[in-house]
Amino acid sequence: MSNKIIIINGPNINLLGEREQSQYGSITFEKLKANCLKKANELNLDMEFFQSNIEGDIVTKIQEAKKNFAGIIINAAGFTHTSVAIRDALDVFKKPVIELHISNIYKREEFRRKSLISDVVTGGIFGLGSEGYILAIISMQKLLDNEN
Repeated sequence: MSNKIIIINGPNINLLGEREQSQYGSITFEKLKANCLKKANELNLDMEFFQSNIEGDIVTKIQEAKKNFAGIIINAAGFTHTSVAIRDALDVFKKPVIELHISNIYKREEFRRKSLISDVVTGGIFGLGSEGYILAIISMQKLLDNEN
């Protein structure tokens, strides 16, 4: 389990390549997933990639991750600003968690500038596009190496 991580994606991330390319770029969800799996393999990480538009599914996945994964990378998307339930599940995880956003939420609409999860995660990556996922995987690998 020490090298097993999960990337959890929230609502509408499955629509990458179709939605607001000015904010999210042109990469598709499937290409993003392939890029992440490739990088994880290069770093000898066992990685699962998950996406849901349903808040409860994300909470359940975080709760299950506690016994199955050494770290979480999460792009909670719109739930970042609204979900106390996701925040509480992450708080119970007690292992490394990286918050990730493709766009810089702090340069967007006022309602997007508040993250309910930032205070319970290990660190965050914001506004670096899909490359942020690769940086998060590299960072998670380093966090896990430092724990062992």
